[in-house]
This record gives sequence, structure tokens and C-alpha cells, in this order.
Amino acid sequence: MNDTTQSILIIEDEAPLAGIISKKFDKKGIRTHLAKTTDEALDVLRSDNSVSAIWLDHYLLGSKSGLDLIVELKSGHSHWRDIPVYVVSNTATDTKQKEYLELGAEKFYTKSNYQLKEIVDEVSKNVH
Repeated sequence: MNDTTQSILIIEDEAPLAGIISKKFDKKGIRTHLAKTTDEALDVLRSDNSVSAIWLDHYLLGSKSGLDLIVELKSGHSHWRDIPVYVVSNTATDTKQKEYLELGAEKFYTKSNYQLKEIVDEVSKNVH
């Protein structure tokens, strides 16, 4: 699928939460892709060039974390380097937050400090 409609890739291993996030973006007219693992996320990115933002949970299913994925995104395929990555997590330490930002994450949101609507509204501004 390579149409001109821009979309967001939501990488979240909790299916109910991923569904809620997806519906909030859908209401804004933003197409969504869902992935639970870094491998699923990379498959989406390889098959759809319309992804213009990434919502990334720190803890994911499988052997790779969100940090592993951001390293691959920011050091690999040139188009992927330019996709803003928004990390959303409740459990990451200040050290992890700093590490994500140094690796190229656009912003790090701690879920307990924001309402979901606030994060979706902010991220939506960067889906072109």
C-alpha cells in the first residue's frame, strides 16, 4: 500500500490500548497501522511509504525493545531517519528517556504526566 494518504505507525504491545489510540487518530482522519513488535513495525515500514510518524511504546513483545527499533530507524534507510518517533511509556527511567532523545526520538511522553488526548493532539500535528 503506497498511496498519498499519510499515516501513523502505532507500536504498542497492549492490544486494547493500541485500539483506543488508533480510534483517536482515526477520528482525526489519520490512517493507522498497528504493530506489537519491532519486527512487525519494520514489516509495515518496508511495505508502506506513507508512514509519516511513529508512536512507540518502550516495552514491546519479542526480544527487541523500543530502543533497538529507534537505533535501526535512525541509522538505516534514509526515509526512516526522517520519520518523527514519539516514545510513550509509563515505566522508563530518566536515563532511558535521555537515551531515546539522544538517539533521535522527537519527544518522550510519560503516560502518567499526560492525558491520552493531549499526546494524540500533539502527535497529530506532525502527521502530514
